[in-house]
Amino acid sequence: MLIPKQNRKLIYEALFKDGVLVAKKDFNLPKHDEIDVPNLQVIKALQSLDSKQFVKTQFSWQYYYYTLTDAGIEYLREYLHLPSEIFPATFKKSARPSAPRRAERPEGAYRTRGDRDDYRRRDDGEKKEGASGNFQPEFRSGLGRGRPAQQ
Repeated sequence: MLIPKQNRKLIYEALFKDGVLVAKKDFNLPKHDEIDVPNLQVIKALQSLDSKQFVKTQFSWQYYYYTLTDAGIEYLREYLHLPSEIFPATFKKSARPSAPRRAERPEGAYRTRGDRDDYRRRDDGEKKEGASGNFQPEFRSGLGRGRPAQQ
């Protein structure tokens, strides 16, 4: 399929910006959801990149999910004339906020280990360490004893 160079460049820029691209499997859709390009051109351009192993394709629930590979990053850098310092958004490390400390959590929001320890304690405050002293288990298999042999 012939895709105009301007549309191909828009597709490649959107793919490189995020590192992933999603396209609905609707070949008659006039425009892609995110890019101002016909959906068929998006699918076919990325299908071409997939055959060259520049993207990895996953298809689920009538949607194509395209993920950029390392070779694809290099190819798009050359095609779009980008410096090697620029990476797709999926490859950048984001500064995630650290998890809240226990003192900052609201009361009753999370169970703590102390809750379980209290549950497992006996009434007299001692931890239960197994069965009581007078427990004596007896194992019986019942095979071969007292049964008539089957003929």
